Amino acid sequence: MKTSWRNASLVASAAAVLVLTTACGQESGTSSVGSQNVGATAAAGGYGGVGSGIGTGTSPSASSTVGGGQGNLGAQSASAGKLEVSANAELGDVLTDSAGLSLYRFDEDTAEPPKSNCNGDCATAWPPVPANDASAGAGIDKALLGEVTRADGSKQLTIAGWPAYRYAKDTKAGDLTGQGVGGKWYALAPTGKKASVASLPGLSTRNDPNLGEIVVDKNGMTVYRFAKDKAWPEPVSNCNGACLEKWPVVAPVSSNDTKDVQKKGLMSFTRSDGVKQQTVNCSPIYTFAGDKEAGDTNGQGVGGTWYAVRPNGEMVGVSDK
Repeated sequence: MKTSWRNASLVASAAAVLVLTTACGQESGTSSVGSQNVGATAAAGGYGGVGSGIGTGTSPSASSTVGGGQGNLGAQSASAGKLEVSANAELGDVLTDSAGLSLYRFDEDTAEPPKSNCNGDCATAWPPVPANDASAGAGIDKALLGEVTRADGSKQLTIAGWPAYRYAKDTKAGDLTGQGVGGKWYALAPTGKKASVASLPGLSTRNDPNLGEIVVDKNGMTVYRFAKDKAWPEPVSNCNGACLEKWPVVAPVSSNDTKDVQKKGLMSFTRSDGVKQQTVNCSPIYTFAGDKEAGDTNGQGVGGTWYAVRPNGEMVGVSDK
C-alpha cells in the first residue's frame, strides 16, 4: 500500500478545505431528536466462492509455488512446520506455514472450545492444517498453538483456539486470495485474531466480498450511514441518545488522511450535542458497535435504515433520491 497520499502539498490541502467547507452550506450542522432500534442481520456467504482477496504478498518469489501448480492439495495438506509471520501492506502481520502459505480462520468455527465446522467439500477448498510438527517461529507465542480433533479423527492445528486452514487457490507463498471469501474466511494474525492493519488512513476503502467497495475507518471498521439523516443543505444527524451507543460517530478526518474516498463533500460538522462528526459527501457517518473486528459488516441493513457507505457517499443497496 503506497503512502504518498499522506504527503499532499499544503497548497492543495488548503484548496480542498475551501471546497469542502462550502459544499454543503454551513460547516456546522444541527441535530434533531430521534433514535433507531437495532435489529439484526446475518451476513451471507459460504466456503466455496472466490473472494476478492488482496492479491499476492511481496516477500516470497515465484519459485515458492506450492507443488508448482494450481490447487495442489497434496502439498497444501502437508505439515505446517515452523510457523512464520509475514508482513502484508494491507493486513499487517499474517501467519504463514514454513512454506510461506497464508493461514486462515473460519467464522463458523469456535475457539472456546475449539471446533472445526469445515468438512467435506469445505475441507477440500480449505485444507485443514495438520497439528503434527507445527512449531512457533519468531514473533509467535508457542502457548497459542494447540490442536483439535476433527470429525474424521485427524488432528488440526489451532491458534488461540481457532482451527487453522490453508486455501486451495493460494498457489504460492504470500498469496492471500482467501481473504474475505464468503464473508467468513479471514487471514490469521499471529495472535489468532483476524489479521488487520494497525494504522490505516483516517478513511479508506476495501473490497468486501458481499458488498463491494465500501468505506472503512482507521481501524478497518466498516462505516455506515443512517437513512434518516440529512446531507443537504447541511448535514443533520438524527441518531442521538441511546442510538449513539449502538452507532458511534466517526470523528473528523483530515482530507489528506484519506484514500480512495470522494473528496467533494468530505467535511465535518458540529452536532447539536457539540460533538464534531465526519461526513462523506456531506452525509454523517458512523461505525456499528455490533462489528467486533475489521471486516465485519453486521450493521448492513439493520432496521432497514443503516447501510454501509460507497466511496462516493451512497448507501450500499439503496438508491439515493
